[in-house]
Amino acid sequence: MIRGAFTVGAWTMASRVLGFVRDILIAAVLGTGPVADAFFVALRLPNLFRRLFGEGAFNAASVPAISTILHKQGLRAATDFAEEATAVMAFWLGGITIIGEIFMPWLLYVLAPGFAGHGGRFDLAVGMSRVMFPYLFFICLTALFSGVLNAMSRFAAAAAAPVLFNLFMIAAMLWLAPYTRNPGYALAWGVTVSGIAQLVLVLWAIRRAGMRFTRPKLRFSPHIRQMFRRMAPALVGAGVTQLNVSIDIIIGTLLPAGSVSILYYADRVNQLPLGVIATAAGTALLPAVTRNIALGEEGEANTALNRAFESVLMLTLPAAIGLSVAAKAVMDVAFVRGAFSVHDAVLAGRSLAAFALGLPVFALIKIFTPGFYARGDTVTPLKIGIFAVLLNLGLNLLFMHPLKAVGPALATSLSSACNALLLFWLLRQRGHFSFDALSRRRIPRILLAGVVMAAALWGVQRLLPQSVASLPYFLLLVLVGALFYFGPGLALKAFDLAAFLGLLRRRKRG
Repeated sequence: MIRGAFTVGAWTMASRVLGFVRDILIAAVLGTGPVADAFFVALRLPNLFRRLFGEGAFNAASVPAISTILHKQGLRAATDFAEEATAVMAFWLGGITIIGEIFMPWLLYVLAPGFAGHGGRFDLAVGMSRVMFPYLFFICLTALFSGVLNAMSRFAAAAAAPVLFNLFMIAAMLWLAPYTRNPGYALAWGVTVSGIAQLVLVLWAIRRAGMRFTRPKLRFSPHIRQMFRRMAPALVGAGVTQLNVSIDIIIGTLLPAGSVSILYYADRVNQLPLGVIATAAGTALLPAVTRNIALGEEGEANTALNRAFESVLMLTLPAAIGLSVAAKAVMDVAFVRGAFSVHDAVLAGRSLAAFALGLPVFALIKIFTPGFYARGDTVTPLKIGIFAVLLNLGLNLLFMHPLKAVGPALATSLSSACNALLLFWLLRQRGHFSFDALSRRRIPRILLAGVVMAAALWGVQRLLPQSVASLPYFLLLVLVGALFYFGPGLALKAFDLAAFLGLLRRRKRG
């Protein structure tokens, strides 16, 4: 199990590093102009359906089914189910792809209403979307086969598949761009071809694992019907999440040109610490809390939530402070080259600071939701999520004109903060969570260490101002931030590094 966790972690890290390199190249080639805006909107459409179906509903419904059949009925029965699921998914996804290609302009009227009056950006977005939309077909099938591989304890190929997405996009920018109308179309073709490559990789891995497909059968067996019944709540939950993300894109298209791109680059930087920290904590916490509750150990479940809360706050707070206070320096070092100007970095830095303010609460949502899921309550987080979506929309409409591209980022942070507070309040009201003596002592000290760090970073930037931050200057800020956060934190005994390392070890064992 530890070996499997290491394999997944290594490939995930490789994918994140390559993804950041990809974004740096995109920024250098496209900047924040109309082509960049059109590309990011076009990329959003297949990703929306991918997360709804491939990584959302299909994955949530099919993976447990395949795993159960495999372990109870054997490889042949699991193969039969996988063949049936493949046929049903291919039929469904093929229909969605064809409909999407035909009605693409109307889809973009919904996703990018701000482009409608600007023929150039709208036409570019439609053209690129039509090139990229078949990616949906290939990547959703890839998600199904990845689930099959994970059920068979074959993790490497499924974890490595996302790396191909980044490699093909980088290759498209470097070698295909000279032969297309603009670099955006090269990237669009790179996305689609990467979907084919990922599907080929997981099919090859499935064959090596001993599962050989003969002829997928389009039929609705009892297992397939059960899969569709399980899909319904997962589809609703995934839909709420994706709607929340899509609101920022929709509002971004109504703002001045370049806003969509600015929001994309800022969010990508913000997602780097969030993806690692929140995923680690959430993945480790759910099985631990579920086990405690199943055994009637409510006290132990509360203790696990407290330690996870401290660990997440300990890591997300300095990231939030650093990305907020030194946002301009971060964007300078990451993206200022080629078509991405210093002015773009200023605008993207403001959006990054607004996103970063919500970084701790984004992660805390991952801590609080297991407290409901472990007790079989999936409805309450869904209701709160729907309320957060409506609040996000309202705040976006309120902020969009006075704050421009900062508005969607700030609205996302504030609505997420409300989501986290409601989850926290309901857990306390129901007697499922309360701060223990250790947390009441540590949390104020963690916050104090954060204040010291913020003051130190602000002071360095006032004493050593730079119009464009260099790499040595950025590294100096990182060093100062680390010293003035972890130094006071350790002196105040605000941190329990042993507890955090234990959380990571539980993740590996899980």
